[in-house]
Amino acid sequence: MKNLFTYLLLTLASCSATAGFDFLKDEPQVLPVEQAYLFEFDQQGNQLLLNFTMASDQYYLYQDKFKFSVSGAAKLGDVAYPDATIHSDEFFGDLPVFFNSAELSVPILQASSGDELTISYQGCLDKVLCYPPTKIKVPLNAVAANDGVVAAHLSTPAAPQTEQDGLAAMLANGSLWLVLATLFGLGILLAFTPCVFPMYPILTGIIAGQGKQLSSTKAFALSMTYVQGMALTYTALGLVVASAGAKYQAVLQSPTVLIGLAVLFVVLSLSMFGLYQLQLPASLQTKLNLASNKQQGGSFMGVFLMGLISGLVASPCTTAPLSGVLIYVAQSGDLLVGGSALYALSLGMGLPLLLLGTSGGKLLPKAGAWMETIKHVFGFLLLSVSLIMLERIWAGVYLDLAWMALGMSLFGYLLWRNSNTGHSWWKAGRFVVLTMAFMGSISYGLTSVMESNNAEHAQLNFVKIKSIDDLNAEVTKANAQGKAVMLDLYADWCVACKEFEHKTFPAPQVLERTNTMVMLQADLTAMDDIDVVIMERYDVLGLPTLLFFDPQGNEISTLRVTGFMGPDKFAEHLDKVLAP
Repeated sequence: MKNLFTYLLLTLASCSATAGFDFLKDEPQVLPVEQAYLFEFDQQGNQLLLNFTMASDQYYLYQDKFKFSVSGAAKLGDVAYPDATIHSDEFFGDLPVFFNSAELSVPILQASSGDELTISYQGCLDKVLCYPPTKIKVPLNAVAANDGVVAAHLSTPAAPQTEQDGLAAMLANGSLWLVLATLFGLGILLAFTPCVFPMYPILTGIIAGQGKQLSSTKAFALSMTYVQGMALTYTALGLVVASAGAKYQAVLQSPTVLIGLAVLFVVLSLSMFGLYQLQLPASLQTKLNLASNKQQGGSFMGVFLMGLISGLVASPCTTAPLSGVLIYVAQSGDLLVGGSALYALSLGMGLPLLLLGTSGGKLLPKAGAWMETIKHVFGFLLLSVSLIMLERIWAGVYLDLAWMALGMSLFGYLLWRNSNTGHSWWKAGRFVVLTMAFMGSISYGLTSVMESNNAEHAQLNFVKIKSIDDLNAEVTKANAQGKAVMLDLYADWCVACKEFEHKTFPAPQVLERTNTMVMLQADLTAMDDIDVVIMERYDVLGLPTLLFFDPQGNEISTLRVTGFMGPDKFAEHLDKVLAP
């Protein structure tokens, strides 16, 4: 997640040119998927152990790509995974993966003889290729239905437990007060994660916008109101999705929800710029003013609503404490204990917010133009929260330009405010820093535009195909023109495919050669039946794979490319394809 502070560092760093590196001078051997990931299984009563052994330490499996389905009357419990390694890549971010081996434990709650478990998994050969999703079937032994299997699974020593499984077991077996205290402490730790970051500018902006007469008592009351709104949303949402058995991350990261939240934060930011004041209707505000003497703004209801909305910001983040509570609620149906645990977790997350808001009444100046500056700065930060929401669904050059515009607006505003201060060394220092940040914002946007233009020009040459018939038709047309053909087998889940798209295809030395060819691209993201036919027809092991056809329509199988290849090396490879 990108926030404005890390963005400042990135924009300053973007002024330096980046250099490409080629890690593939000695490429490892690409194995068929069944040899890359050796699979074994063993059912012991109501526990099914699945073991994947990788051919080398360069192969890995994605934890979140495992999917399980059963036939007949079979029912499964929650799968226990071993400890995962966080693997970083440029396009998909940090994801949990398994290197070397992975042993999964699947509780069988009920099964009849002849029932089958279908396992879907996906892995990659590091920096070379990604295999498509692969399915295997496992026959199940009969297991009688037993309501106690769930509880037994939570405490079984037969397989390693994840953190969330352990927390679910603690909820089932531990003291309620111990559980609440533990989750309250875990909530405090979660308050310092990126998911909670957007709440800080929101709350601080509320405190900053209250004016010079804000007392510590009212600052505490406002902060507590905000935290209660956040906690109620977090708790209610967790209970609903856990009871329904839904994947709440997917629901809350749908485009409709994220766009709605982005618009809402833009509207909230407008109050920081003085376009309106977030408060109760005038009649109710008057009554509150009479009842609370010098309390101003009548904004408690507005603050509570902002807290309710802010709970949606943090809720898509998967954490072990949250997952543990949701597992317990989904399995046991005990909404009272589960709700109490979620509320304690939320209050722990809100404690630093409460301390920050309460101290704001003492730390902020009582009067002066500086107060207006702080209020406007938090307006910009609220706009950054909107961009954070949109980044989850709309990454690309247009969003980069939006970040550039926001950075230029913020730092331009601060430069203007700085120009109105008295002469001093501090003013000169602020001017230098803010000017660098302003120029860094421009550089960030222009760099993104140039890279996007290069990528766009490269992609303009591609003709999209879907089936073998489409391929044959395009190859025939190319043969009539006496041109060679390149077929790019691509998928959204393929990291190296995106590296080709952003690093190799836009390179001038590559474009010089591909402009003389017919370039085709087949999107295999869905891996439907038509996509599988293409994979099987050409014995494709994984993606990315590039196929080349000579002007007579024959595949040049000796020049097939499997895995990522840098611009210079790929240009040399194309010379071989284009050679008479």
